[in-house]
Amino acid sequence: MICASTRAIAPSVPFREAVVAGLAPDGGLYVPAALPRQSDAWWDALRGRTFQDVAVAMAQALIGDELSSDDITAIVTGALDFTIPIVRLDNGLEVVELFRGPTFAFKDFGARMLARLLSHVHGSDPLTVLVATSGDTGSAVAHAFYGVPGTRVVVLYPDGQVSAVQEAQFTTLGGNVTAVAVDGTFDDCQRLAKAAFSDQEIRTRVKLTSANSISLGRLIPQMFYYAYAAAHAGRPISFSVPSGNFGNLAAGVMAWKMGAPIAAFVAATTVNDAVPRYLASGRFEPRPSVATLANAMDVGNPSNFERLQWLFGGDRDAMRAMIVPSVHTDQDVTRAIGELHRRYGYVADPHTAIAYLGTQALDFPGPLVFLATAHPAKFREVVEPAIDQPVQLPDELAATLERPRLVTRIGPALGELAKLL
Repeated sequence: MICASTRAIAPSVPFREAVVAGLAPDGGLYVPAALPRQSDAWWDALRGRTFQDVAVAMAQALIGDELSSDDITAIVTGALDFTIPIVRLDNGLEVVELFRGPTFAFKDFGARMLARLLSHVHGSDPLTVLVATSGDTGSAVAHAFYGVPGTRVVVLYPDGQVSAVQEAQFTTLGGNVTAVAVDGTFDDCQRLAKAAFSDQEIRTRVKLTSANSISLGRLIPQMFYYAYAAAHAGRPISFSVPSGNFGNLAAGVMAWKMGAPIAAFVAATTVNDAVPRYLASGRFEPRPSVATLANAMDVGNPSNFERLQWLFGGDRDAMRAMIVPSVHTDQDVTRAIGELHRRYGYVADPHTAIAYLGTQALDFPGPLVFLATAHPAKFREVVEPAIDQPVQLPDELAATLERPRLVTRIGPALGELAKLL
């Protein structure tokens, strides 16, 4: 698979090089230069297959020219060894639970497969995985790379702006994982990470790669669950996607481009709504992020907007024909958590609640599917008052909260990050 930069200045590279590089040299994001569109018969053959079967088939269609069939099967099945329940709540309304991995968040899909891909392709040189997180990415990446020889993980997160459970998951590991609390917002963390990748002095001294959704290696495995849910339905379905940095939605669009039977997407956001405002006005005007109950979506300048523009050829009308925006407040979130529990007995975290609200933005006769992206126990302080009952903490998360935190603190300046690296 040949990968191009969204900014079309850097030369195109094979997938294995794009995975190691993370960000393109021109500051753009790598995208597949062409996505292999599969026939209706190919998609029909996936119906009734297991998630792992669908994931292997997708991976072989995408990167089978760079990795052997045996290697792809081993990487995919080794990384994605957990279940993906599809829960029917009502006639035509389903939720896909993506939090059954080891860190109880959908980020496990991308992080675990990326760790195995990098181990397979990057060679023996010491590698630093630099990642910015607003919550769940940090824990997924830290756990995926924890103890991997020759690899150091540096997690940047906004000090005081992630949940206690999220913070405990990536600040208590130690070893080859360094947790860095940045005095600022997630946007500051993301800006620092991008600046480090673009700084030639840093790059000559430290071999960097990304595990954020700027990494194409993170997005490829996220395509798999869209393919699985669409094939499972057997007819075109629509997805409501909780969207912050828009990598999850970009992965869904890439699956659609490969021919997955998908009718539409809802980009369900918090009040950090740069992309919905673009869809309405045609102007992309990032703003400083605002803290909300769905902290993983508190992104004022979403990186993957570049990928969405590339995927739609810069055609806003084409993007609007496929993506419906849906913007929600904290009050909407608490109401939706309570409503899901009252109507269906379903307990949702704030991000999943926003995805549920997004289904109400579509008037579509086919199945509506929303994505559950985190375990509700990770946000007990929000969920419990909304449903008026306790949420049981899984044993693994409870144990994490008991361990001491190991944190380095820096200001939002590249010089401080460079010194740490």
